Amino acid sequence: MALPLLSTNPTAINARVQGFTTGSEQDAGRLAQRLPSETAARSREEVDALIERAYQQIFFHAFRVDRDAALESRLRNGLINTRDFIRGLLLSQTFRDGFYRCNSNYRVVEQMVGRVLGRPVHGQQEQIALSILIAEQGLPGLIDTLLDSQEYLEAFGLDEVPYQRNRVLPGRAIGAIPFNQQAPRYDQYWREATNRRAPAGGLGSGARFSGEITSPSWKGGKPPEWAQRLWLGLAAVGALEVGRVLLTTAGAMLSTGP
Repeated sequence: MALPLLSTNPTAINARVQGFTTGSEQDAGRLAQRLPSETAARSREEVDALIERAYQQIFFHAFRVDRDAALESRLRNGLINTRDFIRGLLLSQTFRDGFYRCNSNYRVVEQMVGRVLGRPVHGQQEQIALSILIAEQGLPGLIDTLLDSQEYLEAFGLDEVPYQRNRVLPGRAIGAIPFNQQAPRYDQYWREATNRRAPAGGLGSGARFSGEITSPSWKGGKPPEWAQRLWLGLAAVGALEVGRVLLTTAGAMLSTGP
């Protein structure tokens, strides 16, 4: 039996991300990114802009190979709304490989809340509650919980791309840096785990110089056993050949008459 999602409280009243915008009483990000409603007709340029913002919000930047042409086509033809397009990007193999598998559950929660709800997590309580949800239901369970939440629907609805929600003040000339720069794709946790699996070592890797160069493609810096045997065999054959040449040369020199 699955445990219910733990209840959490906001860390502050109207706690929202401080945006990288000029101080104003209005939420500049929301006004700039608002699109026509779901029932209104959208031009091709508006759909293109929506898709680009969605990729930027979820992936920060997307290469051509990361784009999902089938998912884009469904959105362009009105078969899915923007929220379902965001859901498809979050469920994609690109997001799973590039974000989910590179982080601990706590950091996945931080990434997901920032990218989907446009705000930081409400302290450790929310991190723990959503981490338990990941452990029980996996990444799809967390995605559905965030996208189907009342907070998401009130902030973005069904046809708006999530964005960094701002609460800027008139006396503040500039806000904090954007979330994508605050929370990189992975942190020291993933770098250390990768280094333990396949340590690079040697020169140019940032490791302490030990006098020997190892290959990052060899576990523990040692070649496989078959490669070691092959190298030893070739070395033995080479040594025998060199010895044969030396003996032949010496015999020829000694047998040469005056």
